[in-house]
Amino acid sequence: MQPPAPPPSADDALLTTREVASLLRVHEKHVYRLFRRGLPRHRFGGEWRYRRTEVLRWAAGDAPTPVAVAPPPLVASAGDVATDLLLAAVRTEGGPCLGAVPADSATALSLLRARRALAVGFHGAPAPAEVPEGRVVRLHLVRREVGLVGPRGRTPRVQDALGGRLASRPPSAGVRATLDRALRGAGADPDTVHGAATVHASHADVVCAVARGDADVGVATHAWARRLGLAFAPLEVEDYGLLLLASELGRPEVVRLCEVAQRASLRTRLEGEAGYDARDVGAVRFAPDA
Repeated sequence: MQPPAPPPSADDALLTTREVASLLRVHEKHVYRLFRRGLPRHRFGGEWRYRRTEVLRWAAGDAPTPVAVAPPPLVASAGDVATDLLLAAVRTEGGPCLGAVPADSATALSLLRARRALAVGFHGAPAPAEVPEGRVVRLHLVRREVGLVGPRGRTPRVQDALGGRLASRPPSAGVRATLDRALRGAGADPDTVHGAATVHASHADVVCAVARGDADVGVATHAWARRLGLAFAPLEVEDYGLLLLASELGRPEVVRLCEVAQRASLRTRLEGEAGYDARDVGAVRFAPDA
């Protein structure tokens, strides 16, 4: 029988973020900023822990600082028409191009933090001022209408989602929260309603399900509803744009993205879509003012 392992020494103790801040004599929030400079850490469940010896070696300059991996030139979003038009304009005008990756709001933000996407679609909720990976900026595109989509010729209502066939979005999609607020306002339990619904990955998938007759009502943007000639009833108006890490603002792909977003030609295209207010398109805002 193996003898029990000796307890860790004080030098090998796992420290909390607060304890590391005290050890390094910095503010607790500054510890997260040190991640970009290579501060060694370990994930335990949903929290960070730090070995005292590793932190001290790193602080003394004995440990090499890893170089942050540059995110690929990809934009992760749920396929909003505004994003599609922006990326198409970037491709048409030459210079660095960006690819598109389908992802709802929460998934997209995780891709940004993991440096697996250069920019991500974000809407509704206030943008985070910063994440452990760095400060966040928002490239504003439009104010957009989000609401219910129904078959042509019949204005959709919240009540249609209660007893009918609903084309919904996953819980990680921001537009799902918009629908849930409307359902609660109608006295319905969102979990019960979504339990009988079909779940779709994007706005385009929702409107296609309604257009095919697979659903009686869905939740999507006005712009997507108009593209398929469907009826629309607004629920909310919200800001929509792209989030980026401030450290990536100098990349050629980001510079081109911002340049094209600020052109009058793109504003004209966006204002030709249903439910878009594009007067501030191209504005670069640092959170929390985003």
